[in-house]
Amino acid sequence: MSQIAVTKRLRLRTLNEDDAPLHLALVNDPTFVTFIGDRQQRTLDDARQAIAQGPVAMLATYGHAMYMVELHDGTPIGVCGLLKRENLDYVDIGYAFLPDWRSRGYAFEAAQATVRHAILLGITPLAAICNPANAASIALLLKLGFRFERMVSSDPARPPVNLYLMELPLRATVE
Repeated sequence: MSQIAVTKRLRLRTLNEDDAPLHLALVNDPTFVTFIGDRQQRTLDDARQAIAQGPVAMLATYGHAMYMVELHDGTPIGVCGLLKRENLDYVDIGYAFLPDWRSRGYAFEAAQATVRHAILLGITPLAAICNPANAASIALLLKLGFRFERMVSSDPARPPVNLYLMELPLRATVE
């Protein structure tokens, strides 16, 4: 496990197979299924495999991925991180939190830390995609400073989603 960021209330760290219970709970949460989609993961083995093929592989390939978000005492509350999707030209920010931890400012705090991490990695612009019916997520993206760009569709079987962009400052180089 590698620490990515620390905030006033949270720690972001890399995901590993021990995080399968949280992952499984997230992807089967009704809000996740409604706004992000049904990942068809029903067992801890499914979740371990998804973590290995998703965040662990993405971190090895791109140097960034989805990260575990936990309280300072180690309580896992969700995920937030940077994704590189095959069907999107930009790196995008993603997040999902367990129901008990929503509407407490944790997603905003984690997303701010993730944006700072993207700046350190030299990512610009940073994108976000969001189901147009997900008012809470749209409000968070606008509060972070993202601007609506256009509707995009990556899968003909699914409705289009909103694409948001944020220009990030280039990381200053030290010589």
